[in-house]
Amino acid sequence: MNVVKRRRVLSGGLTLAVAAGVAAVTPQGAAAVTPTHHDTPRRNTATESTTATDHTPLRDILHRLTTVDGAPGALLEVRNRRGGAVLTSGVANVKSHAPMRRDSRFRIGSMTKPFVATVVLQLVGERRVALDAPVERYLPGVIRGHGNDGRVITVRQLLQHTSGVPDILDYLTPQEVLKDPLAHHDTRDLVNLALAHPPTFEPGTGWRYSNTNYLLAGLLIERVTGHTYGEEIRRRVIAPLGLRETYVPGDDPTIPGPHPRGYARPGENAPLLDITAINPTVAGPAGGMISSGTDLNRFLDALVRGELLRPAQLRQMMTTRPTGNPDGRAYGLGLESRPLPCGGGLYWGHGGDIPGYGTVGGATVDGRQATVMVNVNPGGTDAQDADMKAAVQTALCESHRHRAE
Repeated sequence: MNVVKRRRVLSGGLTLAVAAGVAAVTPQGAAAVTPTHHDTPRRNTATESTTATDHTPLRDILHRLTTVDGAPGALLEVRNRRGGAVLTSGVANVKSHAPMRRDSRFRIGSMTKPFVATVVLQLVGERRVALDAPVERYLPGVIRGHGNDGRVITVRQLLQHTSGVPDILDYLTPQEVLKDPLAHHDTRDLVNLALAHPPTFEPGTGWRYSNTNYLLAGLLIERVTGHTYGEEIRRRVIAPLGLRETYVPGDDPTIPGPHPRGYARPGENAPLLDITAINPTVAGPAGGMISSGTDLNRFLDALVRGELLRPAQLRQMMTTRPTGNPDGRAYGLGLESRPLPCGGGLYWGHGGDIPGYGTVGGATVDGRQATVMVNVNPGGTDAQDADMKAAVQTALCESHRHRAE
């Protein structure tokens, strides 16, 4: 069985290649399964309505995701100030052909990063962390060797991926992970593995997505607060927003509540591999969280509209630098922006990839949000990436158009 290299990802989320040794699941024509579409509100239906919006373009995109793009299943949740809707297509389980549930939880990969950045920026607002202080102040001796030096890398550079710190995913062997997917991975060990290699550029002189930056941010949170990054996210974000379907699972390889199986495709036309159960410490503060479309939309809305950060820190988070992406993607502090194709200004969000799942979410400052998820990763195509981005942009543009009418 050939190993699949990391596919191009929307935002550099944690994606591991799939190697031999994981049980194969025969999809039985999963890509050709007739999609099951649902266009009905989630819970709290008294405040949600879909009657005024024609979601045909979104249904078409979801259909592409689960047919020609090859994902077993897909889910899209969209909200604006007037209500919301959940649309699904395809299957949550390629053996039973169970449809994708509208209340699904899933691993969110690098959409964990905005949560981590939010906690760090709250600590900045409390004057417990200084954005332009060297990381050495908070993690003495941690970033050392092979040209890496925490005395010349700032906290801001970690959050904005301008530190030059090498990405752990360039050196983490997928065979080692998938040989024992339930194994615990210590964050400091992962950092040391990355730092055994030279930096990609001098701090502050370039931009390159590196998951190691957020492993270090998680360690910084722990050093400053005396609590794990997960405890601080629960206390500072999950509890205040009432996110009932969002978890920082630690070592727990299970996904609480209803969820689709997560799959990987090891090669073109190869059987799907079920990799639902994996110890999320392999991603940790760079990508280990679990959430839902409802909760991610609520989080992004609260974040961009100033419910979680003081104005000064929100401005810092939303001060971006170009990434070189032709679609205008720019990166702030754990949050990225892209222009909306319909002329509705910028939207803010992130993407996330982790074995089994791919997610993209976006929100606007005037109250529109959209989150899309597919239950295959790695093994998705460039077309799948493009359609996930198109689903979010189309949903946000639809909300803008109907709001203007």
